[in-house]
Amino acid sequence: MLVAVLLFTATLGTLVPRPLWPAVAAGEGTRRILVLKNPIHTDIAIPVDDGVRRRFHFLADAGLPTDAPQARYLIFGWGGRAFYLETPTWSELRAVPVLKALTLDASVMHVDLAGAIAEPRPDVAGFDIDEKHFSVLLDYIQSSFRQGPNGPTVIHNAGYSSFDRFYEANGRFNALVGCNTWTAAALRTAGLRTGWWNPLPVSLGWSMRLYD
Repeated sequence: MLVAVLLFTATLGTLVPRPLWPAVAAGEGTRRILVLKNPIHTDIAIPVDDGVRRRFHFLADAGLPTDAPQARYLIFGWGGRAFYLETPTWSELRAVPVLKALTLDASVMHVDLAGAIAEPRPDVAGFDIDEKHFSVLLDYIQSSFRQGPNGPTVIHNAGYSSFDRFYEANGRFNALVGCNTWTAAALRTAGLRTGWWNPLPVSLGWSMRLYD
């Protein structure tokens, strides 16, 4: 019965759009953003330019080479602290981080630097938005970082490589409010429509194909 209820809720959350009615177009979509997915997680890729570098200057302060000639995208993702930090690869999956992710955990922001990302690909979805919504999206992403006395708080010695960083984040992570619902909320600030509740990448992808 519980499984049936969850499946029904997830289906309804995919098919019912949020917001219910399309927003009035605010201008030509001159900014292309990408949604990257794997079987359980989604990220948002933002094209790097001087304005984005200034907005997220604290990344360079932490040693992320955002001004490298090959840098094309900053990739942002929100997620559970234990799972993100303690499971760099699937082979290192353990019970405790999974249990925390399913119940209640602190959250972190993961920022990765990437070069060119090819389209089209099954794990990449691109959307064109206008300047106004692009700025609001950046506001949303920026507000997800927990602020310390000197700005966002970097988590030292926690990255997977020299091209990514982890930061303390706002909000609590659980099975109902997770990385994909964060991505969906971010996309809605950008003027796009998602399903009402998208806990998985597949349901978020289906809803975006339906409504955007």
